Amino acid sequence: MTPKAAPVRLSTASAGFDAEFKARLHWSADADAAIEKVVADILADVHKRGDEAVLEYTRRYDGLGAAAVPELELTQADFKEAFDSLPSAQRDALQAAADRVRSYHEAQKKASGESWSYRDVDGTLLGQKVTPLDRVGIYVPGGKAAYPSSLLMNAIPAHVAGVGEIIMVVPTPVKGSVATGGSGGQSSTKGERNVLVLAAAYVAGVTRAFTIGGAQAVAALAYGTATIPAVDKITGPGNAYVAAAKRRVFGTVGIDMIAGPSEILVLADGTTPPDWVAMDLFSQAEHDELAQSILLCPDAAYIDRVQAEIDRLLPGMPRAEIIAASLNGRGALIHTKSMEEACEISNRIAPEHLEVSSSEPQRWEPLLRHAGAIFLGAFTSESLGDYCAGPNHVLPTSGTARFSSPLGVYDFQKRSSLIEVSEAGAQVLGPIAVTLAEGEGLQAHAEAARMRLCRI
Repeated sequence: MTPKAAPVRLSTASAGFDAEFKARLHWSADADAAIEKVVADILADVHKRGDEAVLEYTRRYDGLGAAAVPELELTQADFKEAFDSLPSAQRDALQAAADRVRSYHEAQKKASGESWSYRDVDGTLLGQKVTPLDRVGIYVPGGKAAYPSSLLMNAIPAHVAGVGEIIMVVPTPVKGSVATGGSGGQSSTKGERNVLVLAAAYVAGVTRAFTIGGAQAVAALAYGTATIPAVDKITGPGNAYVAAAKRRVFGTVGIDMIAGPSEILVLADGTTPPDWVAMDLFSQAEHDELAQSILLCPDAAYIDRVQAEIDRLLPGMPRAEIIAASLNGRGALIHTKSMEEACEISNRIAPEHLEVSSSEPQRWEPLLRHAGAIFLGAFTSESLGDYCAGPNHVLPTSGTARFSSPLGVYDFQKRSSLIEVSEAGAQVLGPIAVTLAEGEGLQAHAEAARMRLCRI
């Protein structure tokens, strides 16, 4: 029996709207205590025992019975073989998506990722030196739940930034292992390798790859082992154990973000076919039961039509139960007083994906301040951004778009300030520094600046 999906209906005209709205948005990023304990133990063990611990956990959770970690390494030949084995349609689509993602991030680097400097009137040089990270690690979900598009979005901007080494970790669990829902205990030297993921590694320029996953993979990348080199930053999605591990190793290495459930917010003026909007709401709801899909619209009759399309389309969806659970648990169809009010509410939500499904998207875009990605116009479905539009699909969630940005070239670079003070400049800056340093009680600072003043 097909489940029913009835997102809560809210109206901004209701006296209780704010409370109901806030309750619908609530999601806690707090990690489960049991998960935190397991992850802490794994991180400490890998930090202490290195390869030996990685092998043990990979055998326990993924069922891979390798005798040594080098046996878990994928080669460039593996990537090429996977790419060549794809049907031509898949191969062409993968390459086209990679080309578009690369072009976008090359433009991004040119606009915001270059070094710069200038000299002031005293001849002092001031500027910024932008350099790539030496080595990054990319976590890619593996087995049947594999996302080659995620690999493109993480590896390509790193490559464009000029990162020297891109190390991929991807679990390849044996069927029947803990990672595939089994009880564990089975062992094999080779698990379920996703051909599209390996092919994506080929087109994205991955340097090295290891068939390991979970907290043990994050630990290996953060601390390094005899076989797996330590990286400077770890990016990429994963389950609750991976997220908890990334949170714990932050500071030893950089991380991209701690991502929450997927989100989509659709601002609709009632001009888009309602089945398009219903399917766009499904596109995030099908990720998992905690995903959130919200519609904001000033036309109550149009909201009714969208609900009717939800009812009509849901039975044909392979992931109908997940979609229904997501829409029933966290979805909302909200009647607003106007599109202007809808934009205000959108800014309060700061969604991961924001669709402006309107005949005049350019009219509303200037009012929108907070979103991971903004999709303008009825033809711009969020799913195009997920795969091949070009901008990165790794986006801030759970309201963090208020202060953070999509993954980009800048995440794989660091910036060093450049300061070259001329003799004339030291005469201008020195007295200022002396005064401020003495005010802070730091005499050596003051003397260091005073020594550069010309003695007359």
